[in-house]
Amino acid sequence: MSNFPFKLFIPFFFAICFLPVTASAVTRTLYLGLSGDDVASAQNQLISKGYLASEKNSGYFGALTESAVKKFQCEQKIVCSGSKISGYGIIGPKTMAALGIKGSRAFEISGWIPYWRIATGTADVLPHLSQLSSVIPFGFTMKNNGTLSDTAELTKEPWLSFFKEARRQNVLVVPTVMWGNGETIHKILSDSKSRIALEDEIANAVKSNNFDGIDIDFEAKKHETINYFSTFLRGLDLRMGNKLIYCTVEARMPIEDRYLPGDTIPPDALDYANDYVEMNKYCDRIEIMAYDQGTVSKKLNKARSAPYAPVADPDWVESLITLASKTIPKNKIILGIASYGYEYTVTPIPGDGYQYKRLWAFNPKYAIEIATKLGITPTRTSANEMGFTYDSRISEPAPSVESSQVQQIASATTTTAENSGSTAKNNQPFNFLTWSDSTAIAEKVALARRLGIRGVAVFKFDGGEDPKMWEVLK
Repeated sequence: MSNFPFKLFIPFFFAICFLPVTASAVTRTLYLGLSGDDVASAQNQLISKGYLASEKNSGYFGALTESAVKKFQCEQKIVCSGSKISGYGIIGPKTMAALGIKGSRAFEISGWIPYWRIATGTADVLPHLSQLSSVIPFGFTMKNNGTLSDTAELTKEPWLSFFKEARRQNVLVVPTVMWGNGETIHKILSDSKSRIALEDEIANAVKSNNFDGIDIDFEAKKHETINYFSTFLRGLDLRMGNKLIYCTVEARMPIEDRYLPGDTIPPDALDYANDYVEMNKYCDRIEIMAYDQGTVSKKLNKARSAPYAPVADPDWVESLITLASKTIPKNKIILGIASYGYEYTVTPIPGDGYQYKRLWAFNPKYAIEIATKLGITPTRTSANEMGFTYDSRISEPAPSVESSQVQQIASATTTTAENSGSTAKNNQPFNFLTWSDSTAIAEKVALARRLGIRGVAVFKFDGGEDPKMWEVLK
């Protein structure tokens, strides 16, 4: 951060002398319409630097404060145009730091590099390491016997050179342990001997490789595993010393989004697999996988027009983070952001909504290739993602592994959804592609800043995402 000159604002010198120039701790992002002591503290800093009149430290973030912030941001070369997406006119971590506000913390940006695209992933991230707080190699998986498998071969090149450069730039290296078999997870964690052995193995892998921590991504757990998983985290924490524990969890959706008025809510609707209260004790970061929405939100399905099966609608994402922050401190929450998309076959069902058959996940290049071939101009969807439809009966381009692969072609899943209307031209089936481009990513970053959480993590960095993404990850 460059040093900036203090402005002399002589007419208000004596008044400023009696103002509390040293700001109190500020942890939330401040913007137009907010009020509170933290707003007043920020206003005092703007006053002390000559950007705001001394009588304007009301504690309310109004138009005059917004104008002062914009002028300060321009002159300090933080940002000088745009909207909330760019951070212009709002006081986020970077502006707080420039203002000298105590207690402001850096907004963290990280992301996963997948083991199935190691060469392109590391090459993609290397020029942008300075933008990141940590890198998360999606590297370890689990064997059925409850032992680690170094699927990404993290002790070989290009990882070794990549890790060396990351450490040179003070970027944390925190590999993931990914496990998605609920039955096996329960079997291993419910047995004290195998659980302790796993805790030891993970801690030893972190320390022997000089990693900065570990990212625990145990998905598809059963509800009856909840206490065993908490016990596992406690044991792992005891063994990790000063190493970090990141915990990646599936999105927990508000009950009012999952069921419409009049729906029968099953008795096990709140039987979760993660105990957030216990996780707070042992997880240094809790990464919410706020993506792969599809048709799960009945509330938004009904409000949006078809086709609607987004990777992540911003309204849905906000509801997830708002719910999580009721139990998890905001300074631990990391918003997971997708950099890929999905293709569906959509079939209108007269009088009963639409049927969505998910075909596969893809990188943006795949969708752009199809649109170019068919002479289609993609447009923004109601979820502010990029998307388009086409008639697969006329043309059915097959995905190439290079352009479409996220991990592997997803097994087809079929769901139905009730939508408010349709942009479809007739009642015939059609294909629908929707993906997270740089604009959609920027909106999620801005949302994370506005909600005052710790930061964001992108899934995934592999060279296949929208290249403009790096321009908004700042």
